Amino acid sequence: MFTPADVHPSKEQIHALIYDPKSGKWSRKWRSFPHMIYDRCRIQRSSRFQQLLRFRERYKDLVFLNRPLRNKWTIHQTFSQKTRFRQHMPETLLYHSSVDLQRMLKAYPVIYIKPINGTGGRGILRIERLRVGKGGYDIQGRRQDRRIIAPRKVSQARLEGIVRQWCIGGRFLVQQGIPLRLPGGRFHDYRMLVQKNGHGVWEFTGMAGRVGAARSVTSNLHGGGHAVRAEILLKKWLGSAEKSDRVIKNAEKLGLEAAAYLEDSFSALCELALDLAIDREGRIYVLEVNPKPAREVFARAGDGGTYHKALIRPLEYALWMYNNKNTPSSAKTTEE
Repeated sequence: MFTPADVHPSKEQIHALIYDPKSGKWSRKWRSFPHMIYDRCRIQRSSRFQQLLRFRERYKDLVFLNRPLRNKWTIHQTFSQKTRFRQHMPETLLYHSSVDLQRMLKAYPVIYIKPINGTGGRGILRIERLRVGKGGYDIQGRRQDRRIIAPRKVSQARLEGIVRQWCIGGRFLVQQGIPLRLPGGRFHDYRMLVQKNGHGVWEFTGMAGRVGAARSVTSNLHGGGHAVRAEILLKKWLGSAEKSDRVIKNAEKLGLEAAAYLEDSFSALCELALDLAIDREGRIYVLEVNPKPAREVFARAGDGGTYHKALIRPLEYALWMYNNKNTPSSAKTTEE
């Protein structure tokens, strides 16, 4: 395990952390470059991330198991090019001015403002149009530091100023809101993980439900949410185990096809997480995709088997690549 700071600039060696399974301890040792790199670093505003970008550029000929995907807007546009995926995408606009805001508010009772590169639920604003007669809008959200913004009512004129201020210094999306509020008032969604297995084939690993913290507009675990087994949460949400099973099968098929399509469109991947919204009718919407997903949602949901599988599959895929002297090729799915 290493960071770009551990790479010797001239010797082409790495002062890496090496794990000794006998002692259970890590130690530093000089090593030559590995046969492949499993990049787990995420986009962030920091000098360390800039260092990582320079490393990727300098050593772009090395074999990476996965690479970062583009921003949320580019991914949305890519999915929207295919009829197969278009039906699963919430309507989304790139925010330029109040014109975009007003267009979406007229079309939908609830919308979200979110950064195109945000992670962990940061910088998301939820806006709900109040019923006729009451006038105005109800807003709530999470700041960049994840602090919750409590719900409050504002006029249309005030709302436009708030959104304009919210979007200063970055690029933001205006997105259709999907009804995801549980009977207790909390919001929920689903995290699905698909990975390449030890044969280089895309395979469904698992799916878990996430329920947000009280007063939170997001369901992220880092923001105080908790995990639930997908079949349990979906059964309560849809009303029957039969509907839940059918939706999970549809989501699995969608995830495998989406991973193959994004890999063909951008670059080699070894795993992909899809954050899904599922409405009361069982319609599936893709809220976000992540090529470097956390796995703890499965452990926290009490699904230790899926959590273990999620950890070892990238290693099995790496061994398959090495043994076949292969480079990441266009994705396959288990159906092929």
